Formats: sequence, C-alpha cells, structure tokens
Amino acid sequence: MSVDPLLLTLVAGLVGLALGVSGMAAFRASEAQRLRLLYEDEPTLPDGAAEVLSIIGRAYVIVDAIDGVVRASPAAYAFGLVRGHTMVHSELLDLTARVRRDGVIEQQQLELPRGPLGQGTIVVQVRVAALGAEYILILADDRTEITRSEEIRNDFVANVSHELKTPVGAISLLAEAIDEAAEDEVAVRRFAQRMHKESGRLSALVQDIIELSRLQGADVVRRGKPVDVNSVIAEAVDRNKLPAESKQIDIVVGGSVATPVYGDRELLMTAFRNLIDNAIRYSPEGTRVGVGVRARDGLVQVSVTDQGSGITPEEQERIFERFYRIDAARSRQTGGTGLGLSIVKHVVSNHGGEVTVWSQAGQGSTFTVRLPEMEGTPDDAVGDAVPGGAAAAAADRAAQGPDRTSGKKDSAAVHEQGVKA
Repeated sequence: MSVDPLLLTLVAGLVGLALGVSGMAAFRASEAQRLRLLYEDEPTLPDGAAEVLSIIGRAYVIVDAIDGVVRASPAAYAFGLVRGHTMVHSELLDLTARVRRDGVIEQQQLELPRGPLGQGTIVVQVRVAALGAEYILILADDRTEITRSEEIRNDFVANVSHELKTPVGAISLLAEAIDEAAEDEVAVRRFAQRMHKESGRLSALVQDIIELSRLQGADVVRRGKPVDVNSVIAEAVDRNKLPAESKQIDIVVGGSVATPVYGDRELLMTAFRNLIDNAIRYSPEGTRVGVGVRARDGLVQVSVTDQGSGITPEEQERIFERFYRIDAARSRQTGGTGLGLSIVKHVVSNHGGEVTVWSQAGQGSTFTVRLPEMEGTPDDAVGDAVPGGAAAAAADRAAQGPDRTSGKKDSAAVHEQGVKA
C-alpha cells in the first residue's frame, strides 16, 4: 500500500510545527523561571523598613548573610563605616557575626579610625540587630563630641585637684620648715620668700578658676554693652607693665578702631590681659611685644605678637585646652597656671568671635582675636559704656572736625602715645 507523498509532507510539517511550538513554550518557561529567580535574589527589605530608616536620624548599614552591604545611609559613608559595598571595621563585622549566631541584639560604644589616613577617630554608639530572616541592621550614633566634653570635664576636675594640691602642699612644708628653723634668721627669710611665691601661685590659680566659673554663667547677650576696644587694650597693657619692666620688655601698641564691639568690658579686658601676659612670660628679656589693632570687613582684629621660641604645630592644636602647658617646668617657674589661653578662648567665643594662633620655631608667635563690630551705635554710646569714654568720644569728635579721616589718625596717635607713656 503506497502512501501519498503529499500526505506524508503534511504530517511531517505538522510534527515539526508541534515541536517548534513546544520548544518555544519550554524556552519561555525557562526564561520566566530565570527572571523569577533573579528577582528573588535581588535584595529586598521588609515592608516599611526603608521608610522607618529614612526618618530615624542615625547612620545605618544593612548587610546580607555574607556581610555584603545591601544599603547604607550617606552618614555611614561620611563616618567611614562603609567603603563601596564593604564594611570597613572588623569590630562591626564581629558584632554582626555575633547577632547572626546568637540571634540577640548587640549594643556597644566603639572608637574607630575615621579614615584610611591620619590619626582621626570617631566614637560611635552602635546597635546591631537582625532585620527579617536574612539581613542585619547596624545603627550608629556619633558621640565623639559628647565623649570629648565628658573627658574634658573629668580632666578639669582631676587637674584642679592636682594643681591646688601642689602649692598647698608646698606652703604646708615651708611652714613646717620655718617652724623648725625659727632660730636661723637667714633660713626663715629664704623659706618665707618661697612661701610667698607659692601663695602667689595659689592665688593666681584660684583667681583663674573663679574666672572660668564666671565665664560659664556669663550672659553677654543680655548684659553686654558697647565696648571701646582701644581703652580695653590700654588698660590690659597698663596691667602688664610691671612684669614687662621686670624683664625689660617693651609693649608697643599700633593702630586703633573707631567702632565699638558689643560685650562685657571686664571679660574682654581679662582676655587681652591674658594674651599680653602670656606673650611676656614666653619672651626673652630685652625683647618686644607688639599689639596691633585694626578693623577689617566688619571685624575688630587685635593681634598680640611675641619674640619667643615659637610653638610646634602639634602643640598649637592643644594650647587652648585647660591646664595644658607647652613647657610645664618653665610654666611653674614663671607662675603660669595653664588656664590663661583657655579663658581667652571662652571669652572670645562668648562674644561671637574667634582666636587663632600663628607660630614658627624661632620666629615667635602671634595670637589674633577677631570680634564682630557693633553696627549703628553713636559715639555717645561708647562713652557711656566705659569709664572716661564720654570724654574720649568728645575729644575724638573735636579732633575729627570737617575731615574725619584726619581726626581718626590724630586720635590714634594720641592713643598710642598714651599707651607708650
């Protein structure tokens, strides 16, 4: 029985079509399966987690089962916790491993390097917990400034106790020595001189501590008045004349300002007196301390320059800390308490200004104070704010006459002569 070739061709075509359709269907099914697996592997967070993390206000990092970073906040990158898709610090990886193993929440305060270079560190309070069945959430709160403030406060208490103990103990021992050497007039005089020196150190230290305490409660905004910087500098120089003369150091003042600053006159005088006193202490005998005063870009700028040995860059970062001394032995000989520059920084900060230092070894140091000028204040206001200010303001106006520029120069010259005298 013969088969019709046409029928055979038709059957073969139908079989081929069926195979093609089934192959296409299998391919589509395989592609769908692949895409489904791909999307299932794509990192996803539990419902609502992303919204909560966006408003929580802390740096956060989410890692997967192999500690790969799935998501991290900009703050986490800024803190140096994450670099690319990798956790940087082994301490954090240890915490995530512990949470993954024990299924408990871990919390710890860590001090971590801030970056790959330098010595900077950051103190973070870290809380690590499981997020769903697959992910680990790390929350980090920056506590660097809080920790630093606590350390400064604790150091202050410890340093005050130590600094007070030294002169008090010395005075006690000297008193016993005087009692035992009552018959030796020469020894009594020597011990009495030592006791006088130690009591002076103790008095200066107590005075500086009181000054710091007063600064903590000073309300410059409410109690401030217009202050003539020229007269403040003049008084600060006058109060340092005796120690300067004892070392044959000349204090030279140059420049003046016509605009007052707003603040507490006594506090500002204390700050400038401390700066000048510091320059005298660390200057060799027979040298000069310069005080420059000028106004620029809405700021009153006062610079105090000495001809001392200079300050290293490492020490410049710490000289405004309480009780920090560049040379502790020399400070004790000169009577320094280690609080003078700290008081300067507090005073200037309370007045909305800044104090900076420039120094090089062998070329001396320059401390510069910048304070905002007081705007829209008549000259009479300055006169009411300071003793003798009204007369000074009237003299300035009389000297200015029609040409205000000439008057300013004349009044500056009179001011400089008065200070040098």
